[in-house]
Amino acid sequence: MRKEIAVLLAAGLGSRLLPLTEKVPKPLIRVHGVPMIETMIAGLKRRKISEIYVITGHLKEQFMYLEDKYPGLQLIWNPDYLQKNNISSIYAAVDRLPSADCFICESDVYVSDLGIFDEVPDKSCYYGKYVSGYSNDWGFDLDSQGRITKVYKGCTNRYNMVGVAFFRKKDAAVLAEKIIKEYALEENADLFWDEVVDKYVTELDMRIKPVSESQLTEIDTLEELITVDQSYGK
Repeated sequence: MRKEIAVLLAAGLGSRLLPLTEKVPKPLIRVHGVPMIETMIAGLKRRKISEIYVITGHLKEQFMYLEDKYPGLQLIWNPDYLQKNNISSIYAAVDRLPSADCFICESDVYVSDLGIFDEVPDKSCYYGKYVSGYSNDWGFDLDSQGRITKVYKGCTNRYNMVGVAFFRKKDAAVLAEKIIKEYALEENADLFWDEVVDKYVTELDMRIKPVSESQLTEIDTLEELITVDQSYGK
């Protein structure tokens, strides 16, 4: 089996889940009694990924227990999380990306089906759920061979992002090179890292791995949290 690593993005403020995130970072909010980030870690550990890097920012000290609980997990501090967008979190781990096949995951995702990581395509991919009609979320255009040709926000009848991407080592090295290049430009402080993927998508070979809402759910708002765990409605 090829070497695989994982980078989990956990630096954000989670402002759309205030007041819950005032004292607890969003990835550590419990869903059915388990911190969201630990459902992601459990799926990755099931795949026997030995190197997991968690990029921290907001309330970083609350993540420290993860290093003791999960051997091979390492916290990486993102000093720019308040001034720059999530491109800064990828940049914080950019030297790790070219070392292996790499998962890049949001940490505000509740993984209800740990087997979602059992089978990974031969190509780099974004995990995506198909949404009929218009969605203001991130989505993808595909060519006739299923290769991703565009990554953008606001799409119709497209696969939407669900917070998990997988890069084969070759593509991870390209991504690392482009992140370094773009991060050096002051005007790119507000970039999402996925916008870098879009800019250089012709240099990457990426597909979609279809998933369903029942397998994992990205939680951004209280309404979404209540939908998954009704105890918060009380």
